[in-house]
Amino acid sequence: MKDKRNETLAHILLTYSLDLQPGETIMLDIRGQDTLELAQEIIKQATQMGGVPFWYYNDPSLARPWLQGASEGQFQAFGQLHLKLMKQFDAWLCLHGPDNPFELADVEGKQLKLYQRLYVEPVQLQERVKNTKWCILNYPTNSMAQLAEMSREAYEDFYYHVCCLDYARMSKAMDRLVQLKEQTDKVRIASPGTDLTFSIKGIPAVKCDGKENIPDGEVFTAPVRDSINGHITFNIPALARGFIFNDIRFEFREGRVVDASCQAGTDKLNEILDTDEGARYVGEFALGVNPFITRPMKDALFDEKIAGSLHLAVGACDDETPNGNKSAIHWDLVQIQTKECGGGEIYFDGELIRKDGVFVDDRLEESFSAEALRGL
Repeated sequence: MKDKRNETLAHILLTYSLDLQPGETIMLDIRGQDTLELAQEIIKQATQMGGVPFWYYNDPSLARPWLQGASEGQFQAFGQLHLKLMKQFDAWLCLHGPDNPFELADVEGKQLKLYQRLYVEPVQLQERVKNTKWCILNYPTNSMAQLAEMSREAYEDFYYHVCCLDYARMSKAMDRLVQLKEQTDKVRIASPGTDLTFSIKGIPAVKCDGKENIPDGEVFTAPVRDSINGHITFNIPALARGFIFNDIRFEFREGRVVDASCQAGTDKLNEILDTDEGARYVGEFALGVNPFITRPMKDALFDEKIAGSLHLAVGACDDETPNGNKSAIHWDLVQIQTKECGGGEIYFDGELIRKDGVFVDDRLEESFSAEALRGL
């Protein structure tokens, strides 16, 4: 059964997400042994479509000894090598399915900062994001099922159901929400542990409809950089640098995180926020609308799409939603506002837009229902 599902998923990735054309080059970044079956199907279909695939195996277990021991000069050379390579491709597809999401837990923070600055920033954020058609997909593994507290079989069924929905229909449904955001100046978020205000005036809103992430299902913009004031508590666990952060709380003053705390690991949290000056400012504000994702999976690629959720990303803004913030990081942190998670409200220019995770506009809510977005 998985063979057929991988065939469908590969088709969506190549024809819809990447729109691969004959003669175009595509880099396949393979992370984890479990992804090989899907990788084989993608290479097969890309070849049949006239594309020119290039693939390499890139697992965190291989990166760990490098990250632990590399000097600044070696990181710089590594980044320059990969930058030259990335410039050769029209499209980039990452299949992320490592065996152990905590593989980098014991890598020192200073090493990860060098990696972020000398590899991630120039190669991934500047070259790949800006100059290629790209998509990232997290593949179902035992470790992902464990993080989600599900059996492997149940997780796989959930995964393919979520990833193979009708993204073209979702895209059309997002138009109303895009329009609503682009007409808005002031945003207020109110929920347990949260009272936050900011402006999104003059910044575009963008649909995430399966073109760059699978699964997908969010509409994002960016706050005016210095406009955020108040506090917010993120009620969804966040996995970063091999550590799970719970109940992250930020206090903002004129756009900057002036106080950051969490249940455990506050020092690690602040280490991330001290990556550079822009890491304490916000580069993204988004609403999640995927009706097939209803609870946290401890996987940001899923959690930020949860129906009834919102998220902020500390760090760099997207080129499509420029607010002037630059950083080597972009870290999405999620709050669910459904009744089961404590509820909450979102106001646009003083008008209630969503309450307890449900849009006040019935037509908007119905357009994002599971019935409206049945899988392909």
